[in-house]
Parts: sequence; C-alpha cells; structure tokens
Amino acid sequence: MNYRLLTLFILALSIGFCSSSFAQRQRDERPTIEDFKGIQYTGDDSTFYINFRFRMQNRLKYTTIGGDDLGAEDFEARIRRLRLRMDGYIYNPRLSYSIQLGFTRGDQDYDDTDVVNIVRDAVVFYSFTDNFYVAFGQNKLPGNRQRVNSSGELQFAERSLVNATFNIDRDFGIKAYYSPKIGAIPIHLKGAISTGEGRVSTTTDNGLAYTGRAEFLPLGEFTNEGDYYEGDLEYEETPKLSFGGGYSYNDRTTRTGGQTGTYVMTPLTLKTTFYDAIFKYRGWAYQVEYMKRGVDNPFTTDEDGEVTYAFKGQGVNQQLSYLLDRKLGYEIAGRYTWIKPHRDIRAYEAQTEVIELGLTKYFRAHRLKLQFNASYNVEDGTYRTSHDGNNWAATFQIELGI
Repeated sequence: MNYRLLTLFILALSIGFCSSSFAQRQRDERPTIEDFKGIQYTGDDSTFYINFRFRMQNRLKYTTIGGDDLGAEDFEARIRRLRLRMDGYIYNPRLSYSIQLGFTRGDQDYDDTDVVNIVRDAVVFYSFTDNFYVAFGQNKLPGNRQRVNSSGELQFAERSLVNATFNIDRDFGIKAYYSPKIGAIPIHLKGAISTGEGRVSTTTDNGLAYTGRAEFLPLGEFTNEGDYYEGDLEYEETPKLSFGGGYSYNDRTTRTGGQTGTYVMTPLTLKTTFYDAIFKYRGWAYQVEYMKRGVDNPFTTDEDGEVTYAFKGQGVNQQLSYLLDRKLGYEIAGRYTWIKPHRDIRAYEAQTEVIELGLTKYFRAHRLKLQFNASYNVEDGTYRTSHDGNNWAATFQIELGI
C-alpha cells in the first residue's frame, strides 16, 4: 500500500467532484440534520440549527473462572455508556457539525492514558454536493464496518473481539467521503489523513496515519441505510448486499493499537487491512469481517525495562440473525469470532475463539431494546471445558436513547 497515492486521492477529492447521485448518510460519519424527530432548535432566521440526542447502556455481566468452574472471575454491574450528541449547522446546511461526549470511564480512554477525555467527536463537515463531503476534526476513521457502525446499532451488547483487537477507532484529521454510482450500483469511497495517536493527542509527531475504504452495493441501497446497523429490522423485501474493504497505514505511532492502547517508548508502524460484507433479506441478516495487522517489530521496552507489544495477527468475525417476529420485535442471533496471533507474539497471546448467542427484544428499533447474550470463550482451539483459559459469560443490557 502506497500511502502517498492515498494522499493524492484525498487531495483530488478535495478539489471536488460533481454528481447528482444519492448520498448515503451513515450515522457516525455525517451529522443528523434531516428528518430528525426529537429535541431540536432552529434560529429565527434559519441560519442556525441544533438537535440533541442521548443514549445510555446499563449492563450486568457475569464471567466464570473457567469452563468447568462457574465461580465468578468477574462481575460487572455498571453504566457501560452514557453519551450526549449534538448535530446541526451554522449559516448554511452545507456547513454542519457533530459533537459527541462520553461520561463513563470506559468512554474516556482513561485506563490506557490516565487522561479523562469526555470528547469523542468534535468535527466540522462541508458538503460540496449531496454525494461528496469533507470533514475536519475528531471522529471515527473510515475503518472496519462494525467500528464505524454506532455502538447503539448493535445486535449484541458489545462489538466482537476482532474489532476490539484490531480497530483503528477515532482520530483527528481530514476525511473525505464520495458516493458515486456505476449505473444503478452505489459505490462509497472514503479516505483520511490523521494524527495517528487517537483522541488524547495534544501534539502531532512526525508520523501520520493514512486510511482508505471502499464499499460496493451490487443489489442497491439498503432501506434506511440498513448496511450500517445490525439485524434486518426493516425486513428487506429484496436481497441487499454490501462489500467493503480498506487499509490503514499508521506511521510511527506511539500507542500499541495506533489510535488506542498504552503508550510506548519506541514508535511503531502499524499496517491494518480489513474486509467485510453484510447481507439482509426478509428478516435474515449475515455479516462477516476479516482484519489483519502487520507490525515489523511489535516489541518495545518501557523506561522500567518492561516489555510491551502491539498485537500482530489476524481475525474473523461472523454473525447470523433472524427477526423472529417483526411486529413484536424479537430477534435471535449467533456469533463466531476467531483471533490468531502472529508467531512473533505467540509466547504472549493465545489463539482465541468466542461462540456467542443473543436474544434481543426491540421496542423501538435500536433506540430502546433489551439484550441477553451468552458466550463461551475457547483458547488454543481446545473446546474442553476443563481446558485452562476457557470460560463462560452472560450479559444483560438495556439500551435507551433518542
């Protein structure tokens, strides 16, 4: 991957494309300023508009000591997320913004950085046309689908282990989004140049991150942008399919996960590849995601002499679900996740698989739902309950928001 070519691609986009094609508006990649129903205010002269949303996730989770020892290794009872989001425009709808704040410890990146950072998104958008816009500020990078997908649109209580291990998360920088059509087939092209250190960066070093993503929808647009929320809640009457893929080159980052993770003394260059697909039809939904990270030398030593490393390896996540009753809103889902560390770090990380079942009751789509998940964690490919490292977990979560 030549990141200089990606740089030229983004600069070309910034000059401007002109097209009347329909633009897809992903919830976490563009502000909500159209057809919003909720708390909102418009200035008397219509040159100012803002809307407010909130959401919270309250969770109970129980994790066992082992596969055959059901004693409590960990018990979680907490507010997983509490977020406030504000979207709007100033002077002209072409100049819009999105602000998102997180108020729980898990949302503040505190455990890795010792910094209390409530700011998740603070980004300004400018739309040249309906299908071409650019962004400047801090928000999600155009990475893997499940990460770009809002955590409020998930059919499980949490994203997969593949996402947790390899995702490139949020960063400050310049992004460009272009959605042309080839005939009747929508295409989405996305690119970014960013700092590479994530949300808590206060200065920019001499290494940047370069990210590009492309999506192809051969069967046309999903109903209500359904390729960016999980489960077929719209009950698609015709099959819908989206393929996506991309690459991120994070040059000389100072964190083990690039935009996430703990700080390291010796800079690391991370190369992350991601491919994904989602299919929906008449209540059925299937999605698959493959991610791989390369690091020339994943190890670094801190000032106390302790060895720290970046995760190098690959993983696959698959999810299959069916909407049991469209009117009552019951959905059953299964998930299989597989993570394989590279041989360079095999002494520190084991191959891990997670098998998970989920039952969700939707009251108002993803805005109000009850979720129950049960999972079995398997290490080294050995499914015996007596195997060291295997365990069970159960999660109950309420999601509520507007």
